This record gives sequence, C-alpha cells and structure tokens, in this order.
Amino acid sequence: MSVLNNITSNGSFNDQSIIISGLIAIVLGLVIALIHTKTTKHTKNLTITLAILPLLVQIVIMLVNGNLGTSVAILGAFSLIRFRSLPGNSREIASVFFAMVVGLALGTGFIYLAILLTFIVCLLLIILSHSKLGETNSQDRILKIMLAEDNDYTEVFNDIFKKYTTKIELLKVKTVNMGSIFQIDYSLKLKKGINEKEFIDELRVKNGNLKIILSKQTTEEEL
Repeated sequence: MSVLNNITSNGSFNDQSIIISGLIAIVLGLVIALIHTKTTKHTKNLTITLAILPLLVQIVIMLVNGNLGTSVAILGAFSLIRFRSLPGNSREIASVFFAMVVGLALGTGFIYLAILLTFIVCLLLIILSHSKLGETNSQDRILKIMLAEDNDYTEVFNDIFKKYTTKIELLKVKTVNMGSIFQIDYSLKLKKGINEKEFIDELRVKNGNLKIILSKQTTEEEL
C-alpha cells in the first residue's frame, strides 16, 4: 500500500512501482476484456487487444513523461498503427477507449482512480447490457428487394405492404446490372403474428423471383 500511496501522491515511478502498476494494468485489462465478452458480441482479436491495451498505454505514458522527443516519436508510431486498424462499431470503440483511459490513469500514477473507474464502468456495462435501453422493436425489419426496371417500384408492393406491415419507409433506391434492376431498401414494421414466409412468397410473385433479403433492423452492422 505504501508503494501505491507513493505513486498516487506524486506520480513518481521506481522499479518496484512500475512492476506493481504493470501487474495492476494486466489485471484490469483482463477484467475489461472479460466484461466485454459477457456484455456484447465479440471477436478473439479484440478481446486480446482489450486485455493488453491498459498495460501498453501505461508504458507509453511512462516513456513520454514530459520528454518532447519521445512524445513526437510515439505520435508517429500511433499514426502508422491507425492506418492498419479496421473500423469497429460504437460498442467496440467504447471498450477500446475505456481500456486506454484506464491505461492512461495508471501511467500517470492514479492507481486508485483506475481501479475505481474499472469497477464503475464494468458495473454499468453489466447493468445496461441486461436492460432494454436502445433495443429495437422485435417487429422492425429491413427489406432489401430487387425489381426489374420496367416495374413502378413506388406502387408495385403497396397491397402487400398494407396486408403485412403497420409502417413502411423507403430508405434507398439504386440501379444494378447496368441499370436493368432496381435495388430497393425499406424500413418496415411487421404486423404481429404474420407469417414471414408468406410475406416473402408474395413479394417474390411481384418481383419475378429476384433476390429478397428480410433482416432484423439494427442501428449498426452486427458481428
């Protein structure tokens, strides 16, 4: 405890404090990675990244420690890493930012703050992941449908939509196959108790058995 008190009081580091803060970073990283896997869809690569990110950020902050030359060099290294990274959804970005903030707190000597932050945020993630906050209605769907160019896409499906949906919104229309096919995207809400297969079968009759995709409506692409 005396070592932790020394780190948190003046931000100084010696060999012993570096080892202790590093071990804490590993433990907190594993906690963050575990909570991420329990509260959202995930990949193994991201889970491993979250586990080691606090330790890496902590070491980076310790290396900088007011050294302008080191700061510029590390900034250049992070710029290269940025172009090697694939974009993720907002939940993944939040987890990465969470791990970085914990590493930043550890690297600047705020050990107790890093532990408290990890506990509070992980507790919030567990609670929110089991709540209905932000969930879409179970009847909401995205419909992607192909239609030959000689059909009027503004009216051809109206009778089917009236029969099977309570809400319909045209999202996007584009042409494919050299302009011979319309690809039409709708956001819709199905009536309760309807048979989705019957809905698709009736659409197939209207669009000449071209491609149809009916999927659950989400705000982001799911893993």
